[in-house]
Amino acid sequence: MSKTLRLSEKWFHRGLWLVAFLFAWFLIGLGSSIVGDLPQVEVQRSLDDYLDPARAPAVQETIRVAQQKAREAQEALDQAQLRYQSAEASNRAARETFGNWLATRKVTARPEQDQELIARTQQLDDLKRAEREALAAMEAQQQSALDARQAREHAERELQDLQDSARVEYERARRAQELRVFGYRLLLTLPLLVAAGWLFAKKRKTPSWPFVWGFIFFALFAFFVELVPYLPSYGGYVRYIVGIVLTVVGGRYAIQALQRYLDQQKAAEAQPAQARQRELDYDQAQVRMAKHICPGCERGVDMNDGKTDFCPHCGLSLYDHCVRCNARKNAFARYCFSCGLPAKAVAADGAGSEPAPV
Repeated sequence: MSKTLRLSEKWFHRGLWLVAFLFAWFLIGLGSSIVGDLPQVEVQRSLDDYLDPARAPAVQETIRVAQQKAREAQEALDQAQLRYQSAEASNRAARETFGNWLATRKVTARPEQDQELIARTQQLDDLKRAEREALAAMEAQQQSALDARQAREHAERELQDLQDSARVEYERARRAQELRVFGYRLLLTLPLLVAAGWLFAKKRKTPSWPFVWGFIFFALFAFFVELVPYLPSYGGYVRYIVGIVLTVVGGRYAIQALQRYLDQQKAAEAQPAQARQRELDYDQAQVRMAKHICPGCERGVDMNDGKTDFCPHCGLSLYDHCVRCNARKNAFARYCFSCGLPAKAVAADGAGSEPAPV
């Protein structure tokens, strides 16, 4: 920012840059929402939509039924295992009790206990039979669970075959949909980039420059940043190709602008020094003088020696003397820093006037 700008003007300038960034930020938010919602213009389809309509529903129903039967068989198996474990435990406990009783019976050898021996033996047989029945029921439930699981696995393999057959068509349709959605996004962002280039070339120095720069920031962000996450695998070529085209176009524009600038400088340097000095912008001249650069030819000049009054490259007057107080002053200053004489008054008096006595 120019050092010659007024303090309020500097703050207004900064405020306008803030307006530009805020404008860009809101545009970026709007553009991000639009770009993110563009896939909704297409119907989102899944792999199931491409399965054989004649076979797939029956296979899926078979899987559902097999899964239900497998759950029921597993629940019944759990109950059968519990009953078998209970019968096995009861039989084992009864045999331990009978063993203890039988040992006592052998010691006492009492004939009146023969009937009890027969009853206890019958009870053990009944428990063993119940254990075998529980084991048979558990094995039957295991078989049912195995049949249901195998039926489900067979149906799942059949469904997997159907999915493998449909996957080629699904991937082709998905890529085509990605390409269409990418085309929608490109149709949205590429014109923004073109418009930003036109605004940069034609409108960046107009009074509405904050909105121009805000739109340029938004267009660059939308194309080179916002569009990246949505690029398909082949979409990266578009990004790089556009970048190359923009680089070539921008480079040619810069080369042509440099040539025009050099031609303008040659034409300006061919004019009289006073004419060139009148055409120079005040603020720009002050900035260049502060940087020890000639405001006319923009070449470096050593201005620290206090003696260089003219540019050694183009002959432009850099320092002159006040006609009233004879103070050495900036030739582009509007007033003498020593006595306050306006530069216009100096021009009206004429260059050949003698300096007034101090």
